[in-house]
Amino acid sequence: MAAYIYDTSYTQNRELSWLKFNGRVLEEAQDDTNPILERFKFLAIVTSNLDEFFMIRVGSLTDLSLLNPKKRENKQLLTAKEQLDLIYDRCKDLVLKRDACFKEVEEKLKELGIKRLSFKKLDKEQKKFIESYYANFVEPIISPQIIDPHHPFPHLENKALYATCILKHKKTKAMTYGIVQIPAKLKRIVKVIDETSAYVLAEDLILHELSKIFKQYTIVDKALISVTRNADIAFDHIEVADEDFSDSMKKLLKKRKRLMPVRLEVEGNTSDKLVDYLLEHLDLTKEKVFYSDMPLDLSYVYSIKDVFKDVIKDSYYYKPFTPQISKMVDPDRSMIEQVLKKDILLFYPYEAMDPYLKLIKEVAYDPHVLSIKITIYRLAKKAKLIKYLCEAAENGKEVTVLMELRARFDEENNINWADTLEESGVRVMYGFENYKVHSKVTSITRLYEGNLQVISQIGTGNYNENTAKMYTDISLITADENIGRDTIKFFNNMAVGELNGTYDELWNSPFTLKKKVLEAIDLEIMRKQMGEKAAITMKLNSITDREVIDRLAVASTAGVKVRLIVRGITCILPGIEGKTENIEISSIVGRFLEHARIYMFGEGDEAKIYISSADMMTRNTEKRVEIAVLIKKDYLKKAILEYLDLQFRDNVKARLVDKNGDLYKKDIKEGEELIDSQALMMQEAIANAPKKKEVKKNENPGLLKAIKDFFSRK
Repeated sequence: MAAYIYDTSYTQNRELSWLKFNGRVLEEAQDDTNPILERFKFLAIVTSNLDEFFMIRVGSLTDLSLLNPKKRENKQLLTAKEQLDLIYDRCKDLVLKRDACFKEVEEKLKELGIKRLSFKKLDKEQKKFIESYYANFVEPIISPQIIDPHHPFPHLENKALYATCILKHKKTKAMTYGIVQIPAKLKRIVKVIDETSAYVLAEDLILHELSKIFKQYTIVDKALISVTRNADIAFDHIEVADEDFSDSMKKLLKKRKRLMPVRLEVEGNTSDKLVDYLLEHLDLTKEKVFYSDMPLDLSYVYSIKDVFKDVIKDSYYYKPFTPQISKMVDPDRSMIEQVLKKDILLFYPYEAMDPYLKLIKEVAYDPHVLSIKITIYRLAKKAKLIKYLCEAAENGKEVTVLMELRARFDEENNINWADTLEESGVRVMYGFENYKVHSKVTSITRLYEGNLQVISQIGTGNYNENTAKMYTDISLITADENIGRDTIKFFNNMAVGELNGTYDELWNSPFTLKKKVLEAIDLEIMRKQMGEKAAITMKLNSITDREVIDRLAVASTAGVKVRLIVRGITCILPGIEGKTENIEISSIVGRFLEHARIYMFGEGDEAKIYISSADMMTRNTEKRVEIAVLIKKDYLKKAILEYLDLQFRDNVKARLVDKNGDLYKKDIKEGEELIDSQALMMQEAIANAPKKKEVKKNENPGLLKAIKDFFSRK
């Protein structure tokens, strides 16, 4: 133990901090001031978050517990096994709270007429309809199996749903087991006849019909189950000697489906005999079984609106919001012209991604544009961006895309887009062996009247047209010459595998970004020691990097005021006497996913403000290609300062982090104004959006121009 020199008095374990964050998401599902179907969505998010947590984090720790059982993490000095024990224990409580919330939400939905019925509640006519539906649409596509010497225990796919049962042969009385996978293509919601707002779930239907499926047997016991497997496949060591990176990725993705189980979920109560049988064949222990009183897959919540559109009211969801055109943009003018005159900052999702997409569309057809280069990490399933990049290549522009194929769970989508781009003549490069390319950078070169112009875009979030409507991100579009030279240099370095490039304006990981952040923290410490004003402000998704945490603690000890907005994992603990008493941490969870990364050193007009793709996590600072850029223009700095100030004043969706790492609501004094930062940002975006130019009735601009041209002829 003497080898470990870390001070654990002001840090908490990463995984346990994440569980607290997911508990905070659950609070949104429990909050009865949220619309009922939004509460249901938050339940689905909590569930999918847990699924990914077990697939990735628990999967990784399981591997580590076998490969290096004595290795300890650097926050609480826990081994992988000790972390796993704590995770499995604390997840039980989270699941109980989630199930209780589900029951409450479902009861509320029943009061509103949207009912999930059990088969006991169906009347004679309804049962007849459901059985007919089963015979016509379900039975033809299921593949039941008994398990015996001739039919071995099947491979259970990751997160697939299965109906399992103990069977007793009606004649021989021999005992065996049966299993039926719930087909993924099957509609989950089955409406009940004559009650358009009542339904059963497809898996419940199949579970009910097991006696028909296994006709020779008596059903002794039955249950719906799902297995979670380790999905943390090691992309960093792909063998590419005889094939390209894309083909290697396709092969590796197939392996993900067959990795080690880490969790068994069981819906409802069932016998120990059935569970023990499953555990034996899955090589799992009892603490890795999670019993749930709600459906194991809540993804069907996203289709409720379409299935029950006749009874769904607008009040069941958030009031619709459309991202607005930024007040910095004139929608009727060329984006190229506007960016060449001034820097533009877009705040997603309050402001639309459209100006950026319009820019890419313009440059695809602008005869003066020479090249477009871009890094891509995640994209929508249908992406206008890809269309415009392909059109640019087809129009003779040099188009280069640095595509990261290892964006977790988006790998196949990115492989498909890479193929599409290459077919159109786009030059596609892939990430590096040990480093994911997570930066969000676009570089456009343009030769106009003998002068080289460079338009750069640097952002905090992905070029995903769907998530840009749901994630809060910041996007800088600039024609700054120094930034432009750096973005050109960045792509040239990427093309030759040079990760340790030097830049005048950009901070980049894996080699210089953390160094620059630490130097900036040290400068604030020095200023405080010299009696000058000093402050550090950061907005992040997570903070886990031990070096950054320790340096922030040193800053706090020196008297520097440190304010952090951290949505998720928060490994640094505030308020520890003599260590972090000058650190304040808040977290905002609301309608939109807080995703922007901002680093600010100093205060007010003198502050240096950077936006970045990187969190203060070791994976970002040491294992990924990331970019941070300084915001130079005063009007852009002012916009970010106002944004941060609003978030710090949030007392509705914000929570403060205490010295134990727990999240708690701010005290609101009687008469104090309630501030929901996201709601106010929406209002402000609507109020500030450029007004559409009105066209007078009966006024046809095209016709007027034609008449004018006619009479102007000689």
